[in-house]
Amino acid sequence: MSIARSFLMELEQESPMTRKSLERVPPGRLDFKPHEKSMTMGDLAIHVAESIGWGVVVLEQDVFDLDPESYAPPKLKDPKEIVALFDKHEAALKQALAGRKDEHMLATWKMTMKGETVMEMPRASVFRSMILNHTVHHRAQLGVYLRLNNVPVPAVYGPSADESPM
Repeated sequence: MSIARSFLMELEQESPMTRKSLERVPPGRLDFKPHEKSMTMGDLAIHVAESIGWGVVVLEQDVFDLDPESYAPPKLKDPKEIVALFDKHEAALKQALAGRKDEHMLATWKMTMKGETVMEMPRASVFRSMILNHTVHHRAQLGVYLRLNNVPVPAVYGPSADESPM
């Protein structure tokens, strides 16, 4: 099995759980922050929805110059828009992954910031850590935000306290 095919299978396993978490974001609580240093629930949900979209950049570019001064995440005010953003990025990523050869996935990928190298490693390693793992990490944070707002937390890798079969 190719590297890209294994990532595609993993994406197909993780995406429904991520989507389910995003669908639970309550419309009236997008400004909720559990701590002053935390993102708002809306910003976190948008970040989760956008994270897999960065996978297309990793797959289609050899070098990405990150300019934090010019990047602005979308300003979405309705959780349904956030889910739609996730769906759009998921579809694009699945298409970008399809048929990628191992040579492409093992080639070096680099991220720079203002001309300085920030990260340089095999594309597959970047995809694993900065796309898949990163999205799962923030999805888990979103689960905490949901819990703190008394929203049922969806089952992810087994039943949650809210979706137990017992």
